[in-house]
Amino acid sequence: MARCDVCFRHCDIPEGGSGYCGARITEGGRVRPANYGQVTSLALDPIEKKPLRRFCPGSMILSAGSWGCNLRCPFCQNHRISWSAEALALKDRAARLSPEALVRLAEGEKRNGNIGLAFTYNEPLVGWEYVRDAAALARSAGLKNVLVTNGTAETDVLEELLPFIDAMNIDLKGFSERYYRDVLGGSLETVKAFISRAVGACHVELTTLIVPGENDTVEEMLRMTEWIASLTDREGREVGENVPLHVTRFFPRFHMTDRPATASDTVRKLAEATSRRLKYVYTGNL
Repeated sequence: MARCDVCFRHCDIPEGGSGYCGARITEGGRVRPANYGQVTSLALDPIEKKPLRRFCPGSMILSAGSWGCNLRCPFCQNHRISWSAEALALKDRAARLSPEALVRLAEGEKRNGNIGLAFTYNEPLVGWEYVRDAAALARSAGLKNVLVTNGTAETDVLEELLPFIDAMNIDLKGFSERYYRDVLGGSLETVKAFISRAVGACHVELTTLIVPGENDTVEEMLRMTEWIASLTDREGREVGENVPLHVTRFFPRFHMTDRPATASDTVRKLAEATSRRLKYVYTGNL
Protein backbone atom coordinates (compact mmCIF):
# COMPACT_ATOMS: atom_id res chain seq x y z
CA MET A 1 0.00 0.00 0.00
CA ALA A 2 1.26 3.46 -0.91
CA ARG A 3 -0.31 6.88 -0.79
CA CYS A 4 -0.70 9.09 -3.86
CA ASP A 5 -0.14 12.78 -3.22
CA VAL A 6 -1.30 14.24 -6.54
CA CYS A 7 -4.74 15.48 -5.51
CA PHE A 8 -6.93 16.05 -2.48
CA ARG A 9 -8.05 12.41 -2.37
CA HIS A 10 -4.62 11.09 -1.34
CA CYS A 11 -5.61 7.61 -2.48
CA ASP A 12 -4.09 4.69 -0.57
CA ILE A 13 -3.31 2.36 -3.46
CA PRO A 14 -2.60 -1.33 -2.85
CA GLU A 15 0.25 -3.05 -4.65
CA GLY A 16 -0.83 -3.64 -8.24
CA GLY A 17 -3.91 -1.46 -7.83
CA SER A 18 -4.84 1.95 -9.18
CA GLY A 19 -6.19 5.15 -7.67
CA TYR A 20 -9.43 7.02 -8.33
CA CYS A 21 -8.06 8.54 -11.54
CA GLY A 22 -7.20 5.10 -12.94
CA ALA A 23 -3.84 6.37 -14.14
CA ARG A 24 -1.75 6.11 -10.97
CA ILE A 25 -0.71 2.71 -9.69
CA THR A 26 1.41 1.22 -6.91
CA GLU A 27 4.36 -0.83 -8.07
CA GLY A 28 7.20 -1.96 -5.84
CA GLY A 29 5.71 -0.02 -2.95
CA ARG A 30 5.76 3.30 -4.84
CA VAL A 31 3.09 5.23 -6.70
CA ARG A 32 3.83 5.91 -10.34
CA PRO A 33 1.87 6.98 -13.44
CA ALA A 34 0.61 4.00 -15.43
CA ASN A 35 0.14 6.29 -18.43
CA TYR A 36 3.72 7.61 -18.65
CA GLY A 37 4.55 8.08 -22.32
CA GLN A 38 1.18 6.77 -23.47
CA VAL A 39 -0.35 9.17 -25.99
CA THR A 40 -3.96 8.80 -27.14
CA SER A 41 -4.36 12.13 -28.95
CA LEU A 42 -1.97 14.29 -30.92
CA ALA A 43 -2.88 17.28 -33.06
CA LEU A 44 -1.50 20.62 -34.23
CA ASP A 45 -4.07 23.12 -32.97
CA PRO A 46 -4.56 26.87 -33.04
CA ILE A 47 -3.56 28.25 -29.63
CA GLU A 48 -7.03 29.77 -29.36
CA LYS A 49 -8.51 26.25 -29.18
CA LYS A 50 -6.93 25.56 -25.77
CA PRO A 51 -8.51 28.15 -25.21
CA LEU A 52 -5.87 30.85 -24.86
CA ARG A 53 -6.71 34.24 -26.31
CA ARG A 54 -3.95 36.42 -24.87
CA PHE A 55 -0.94 34.13 -25.20
CA CYS A 56 0.86 34.05 -28.56
CA PRO A 57 -2.34 34.74 -30.54
CA GLY A 58 -2.42 33.40 -34.07
CA SER A 59 0.12 30.66 -33.40
CA MET A 60 -0.16 26.87 -33.54
CA ILE A 61 0.75 24.38 -30.83
CA LEU A 62 1.24 20.61 -30.84
CA SER A 63 -1.33 19.20 -28.42
CA ALA A 64 -0.83 15.85 -26.73
CA GLY A 65 -3.12 13.86 -24.45
CA SER A 66 -3.01 10.56 -22.59
CA TRP A 67 -5.77 8.85 -20.55
CA GLY A 68 -7.16 9.13 -17.04
CA CYS A 69 -8.83 11.86 -14.98
CA ASN A 70 -9.39 12.61 -11.30
CA LEU A 71 -12.79 14.27 -11.77
CA ARG A 72 -16.10 12.72 -12.84
CA CYS A 73 -17.74 15.47 -14.87
CA PRO A 74 -20.90 13.82 -16.26
CA PHE A 75 -20.75 16.01 -19.38
CA CYS A 76 -17.12 15.24 -20.29
CA GLN A 77 -16.50 15.80 -23.99
CA ASN A 78 -13.34 13.67 -23.87
CA HIS A 79 -14.81 10.79 -21.87
CA ARG A 80 -13.30 8.21 -24.21
CA ILE A 81 -9.84 9.12 -22.88
CA SER A 82 -10.69 10.46 -19.44
CA TRP A 83 -12.67 8.31 -16.98
CA SER A 84 -15.02 6.03 -18.86
CA ALA A 85 -14.48 2.27 -18.98
CA GLU A 86 -13.33 2.79 -22.55
CA ALA A 87 -10.70 5.27 -21.36
CA LEU A 88 -9.31 2.97 -18.69
CA ALA A 89 -8.92 0.20 -21.26
CA LEU A 90 -6.48 2.40 -23.20
CA LYS A 91 -3.61 1.39 -20.93
CA ASP A 92 -3.32 -1.70 -23.09
CA ARG A 93 -3.65 0.06 -26.44
CA ALA A 94 -2.29 3.60 -26.27
CA ALA A 95 0.67 4.52 -28.43
CA ARG A 96 3.97 5.03 -26.63
CA LEU A 97 5.92 8.22 -27.16
CA SER A 98 8.93 9.11 -25.03
CA PRO A 99 9.42 12.74 -23.95
CA GLU A 100 12.33 12.95 -26.37
CA ALA A 101 10.21 11.68 -29.27
CA LEU A 102 7.39 14.09 -28.45
CA VAL A 103 9.76 17.05 -28.44
CA ARG A 104 11.25 15.95 -31.76
CA LEU A 105 7.75 15.93 -33.24
CA ALA A 106 7.14 19.42 -31.86
CA GLU A 107 10.37 20.69 -33.37
CA GLY A 108 9.42 19.16 -36.71
CA GLU A 109 6.15 21.10 -36.69
CA LYS A 110 7.90 24.48 -36.42
CA ARG A 111 7.63 24.75 -40.20
CA ASN A 112 3.85 24.73 -39.74
CA GLY A 113 3.88 27.51 -37.18
CA ASN A 114 4.23 25.39 -34.04
CA ILE A 115 5.52 27.20 -30.95
CA GLY A 116 5.66 24.26 -28.56
CA LEU A 117 3.66 21.66 -26.65
CA ALA A 118 0.23 21.71 -25.02
CA PHE A 119 -0.59 18.99 -22.50
CA THR A 120 -4.35 18.59 -22.80
CA TYR A 121 -7.38 16.44 -23.81
CA ASN A 122 -7.40 14.18 -20.73
CA GLU A 123 -6.27 15.50 -17.32
CA PRO A 124 -2.50 15.85 -17.73
CA LEU A 125 -1.76 16.18 -14.02
CA VAL A 126 -2.61 12.53 -13.29
CA GLY A 127 0.58 11.85 -15.24
CA TRP A 128 2.46 14.99 -14.27
CA GLU A 129 5.86 13.29 -14.37
CA TYR A 130 5.61 12.92 -18.15
CA VAL A 131 4.52 16.55 -18.45
CA ARG A 132 7.53 17.64 -16.39
CA ASP A 133 10.02 15.56 -18.37
CA ALA A 134 8.71 16.54 -21.81
CA ALA A 135 8.26 20.20 -20.86
CA ALA A 136 11.82 20.41 -19.53
CA LEU A 137 13.18 19.08 -22.83
CA ALA A 138 10.91 21.39 -24.81
CA ARG A 139 12.11 24.39 -22.82
CA SER A 140 15.73 23.44 -23.53
CA ALA A 141 14.83 23.28 -27.24
CA GLY A 142 13.41 26.80 -27.16
CA LEU A 143 9.78 25.68 -27.29
CA LYS A 144 6.90 26.95 -25.17
CA ASN A 145 4.78 24.77 -22.89
CA VAL A 146 1.05 25.04 -22.22
CA LEU A 147 -0.94 23.13 -19.61
CA VAL A 148 -4.71 22.66 -19.95
CA THR A 149 -5.98 21.34 -16.65
CA ASN A 150 -8.86 21.03 -14.21
CA GLY A 151 -6.54 22.34 -11.51
CA THR A 152 -7.40 19.50 -9.14
CA ALA A 153 -3.90 18.90 -7.87
CA GLU A 154 -1.89 19.78 -4.80
CA THR A 155 0.39 22.79 -5.10
CA ASP A 156 3.43 20.54 -4.54
CA VAL A 157 2.71 19.00 -7.94
CA LEU A 158 2.29 22.46 -9.44
CA GLU A 159 5.68 23.53 -8.07
CA GLU A 160 7.31 20.64 -9.94
CA LEU A 161 5.92 21.96 -13.23
CA LEU A 162 6.08 25.72 -12.89
CA PRO A 163 9.74 26.06 -13.93
CA PHE A 164 8.78 24.77 -17.38
CA ILE A 165 5.23 26.02 -18.02
CA ASP A 166 4.63 29.25 -19.94
CA ALA A 167 0.83 29.35 -19.92
CA MET A 168 -2.18 27.51 -18.53
CA ASN A 169 -5.86 27.31 -19.12
CA ILE A 170 -7.46 26.13 -15.89
CA ASP A 171 -11.07 25.08 -15.53
CA LEU A 172 -12.90 26.93 -12.79
CA LYS A 173 -16.03 24.90 -13.32
CA GLY A 174 -18.24 26.72 -10.85
CA PHE A 175 -18.05 28.50 -7.54
CA SER A 176 -19.86 26.28 -5.07
CA GLU A 177 -18.41 23.41 -3.10
CA ARG A 178 -21.69 21.52 -3.61
CA TYR A 179 -21.28 21.56 -7.39
CA TYR A 180 -17.67 20.44 -7.21
CA ARG A 181 -18.36 17.73 -4.62
CA ASP A 182 -21.72 16.32 -5.70
CA VAL A 183 -21.64 16.75 -9.49
CA LEU A 184 -17.97 16.78 -10.48
CA GLY A 185 -16.43 14.68 -7.73
CA GLY A 186 -13.90 17.39 -6.96
CA SER A 187 -12.86 20.09 -4.51
CA LEU A 188 -13.35 23.81 -5.16
CA GLU A 189 -10.81 24.77 -2.48
CA THR A 190 -8.14 22.63 -4.16
CA VAL A 191 -8.75 24.36 -7.49
CA LYS A 192 -8.74 27.82 -5.91
CA ALA A 193 -5.38 27.14 -4.26
CA PHE A 194 -3.97 25.84 -7.56
CA ILE A 195 -5.17 28.91 -9.49
CA SER A 196 -3.90 31.31 -6.83
CA ARG A 197 -0.39 29.89 -7.10
CA ALA A 198 -0.38 29.60 -10.90
CA VAL A 199 -1.47 33.21 -11.43
CA GLY A 200 1.64 34.37 -9.62
CA ALA A 201 3.96 32.29 -11.79
CA CYS A 202 2.85 32.19 -15.46
CA HIS A 203 0.19 33.35 -17.90
CA VAL A 204 -3.18 31.97 -16.78
CA GLU A 205 -6.60 31.98 -18.43
CA LEU A 206 -9.70 30.43 -16.85
CA THR A 207 -12.68 28.60 -18.37
CA THR A 208 -16.17 28.16 -16.92
CA LEU A 209 -18.66 25.90 -18.68
CA ILE A 210 -22.18 27.16 -17.91
CA VAL A 211 -24.46 24.19 -17.13
CA PRO A 212 -28.21 24.88 -16.83
CA GLY A 213 -29.43 24.47 -13.27
CA GLU A 214 -25.94 24.08 -11.84
CA ASN A 215 -23.78 27.19 -12.13
CA ASP A 216 -25.81 29.51 -14.33
CA THR A 217 -26.86 32.31 -11.98
CA VAL A 218 -25.56 35.84 -12.08
CA GLU A 219 -25.06 35.71 -8.30
CA GLU A 220 -22.66 32.77 -8.47
CA MET A 221 -20.74 34.23 -11.38
CA LEU A 222 -20.36 37.54 -9.56
CA ARG A 223 -18.97 35.74 -6.49
CA MET A 224 -16.52 33.98 -8.77
CA THR A 225 -15.59 37.22 -10.47
CA GLU A 226 -14.84 38.99 -7.20
CA TRP A 227 -12.56 36.15 -6.18
CA ILE A 228 -10.73 36.17 -9.54
CA ALA A 229 -10.30 39.93 -9.38
CA SER A 230 -8.70 39.62 -5.93
CA LEU A 231 -5.91 37.28 -7.11
CA THR A 232 -2.38 38.55 -6.53
CA ASP A 233 1.06 37.99 -7.99
CA ARG A 234 4.09 36.86 -5.99
CA GLU A 235 4.70 40.42 -4.83
CA GLY A 236 1.18 40.68 -3.45
CA ARG A 237 -0.11 43.01 -6.16
CA GLU A 238 -3.69 42.45 -7.29
CA VAL A 239 -3.58 41.19 -10.87
CA GLY A 240 -6.83 39.23 -11.04
CA GLU A 241 -8.71 41.73 -13.17
CA ASN A 242 -6.24 40.96 -15.97
CA VAL A 243 -6.86 37.19 -15.88
CA PRO A 244 -8.88 36.26 -18.99
CA LEU A 245 -12.10 34.31 -18.38
CA HIS A 246 -13.80 32.13 -21.00
CA VAL A 247 -17.53 31.70 -20.38
CA THR A 248 -18.66 28.77 -22.50
CA ARG A 249 -21.88 27.08 -23.53
CA PHE A 250 -22.83 23.58 -22.38
CA PHE A 251 -24.18 20.93 -24.75
CA PRO A 252 -25.74 17.68 -23.45
CA ARG A 253 -23.41 14.70 -23.80
CA PHE A 254 -22.08 11.56 -22.11
CA HIS A 255 -23.99 11.06 -18.83
CA MET A 256 -25.64 14.48 -18.77
CA THR A 257 -28.38 14.47 -21.38
CA ASP A 258 -31.21 15.40 -19.04
CA ARG A 259 -31.15 19.11 -19.91
CA PRO A 260 -30.89 21.28 -23.00
CA ALA A 261 -27.90 23.21 -24.21
CA THR A 262 -27.33 26.45 -22.37
CA ALA A 263 -29.18 29.33 -23.97
CA SER A 264 -26.78 31.58 -25.86
CA ASP A 265 -28.38 34.62 -24.24
CA THR A 266 -27.56 33.18 -20.80
CA VAL A 267 -23.90 32.84 -21.70
CA ARG A 268 -23.82 36.39 -23.03
CA LYS A 269 -25.60 37.73 -19.92
CA LEU A 270 -23.14 36.02 -17.58
CA ALA A 271 -20.16 37.17 -19.63
CA GLU A 272 -21.45 40.74 -19.48
CA ALA A 273 -21.86 40.51 -15.71
CA THR A 274 -18.31 39.23 -15.19
CA SER A 275 -16.86 41.89 -17.49
CA ARG A 276 -17.76 44.56 -14.92
CA ARG A 277 -14.76 43.40 -12.86
CA LEU A 278 -12.57 41.56 -15.37
CA LYS A 279 -10.93 43.20 -18.38
CA TYR A 280 -10.87 40.18 -20.67
CA VAL A 281 -14.00 38.03 -20.89
CA TYR A 282 -14.71 35.79 -23.87
CA THR A 283 -17.69 33.65 -24.81
CA GLY A 284 -17.30 30.17 -26.28
CA ASN A 285 -19.35 27.47 -28.07
CA LEU A 286 -21.97 29.99 -29.24
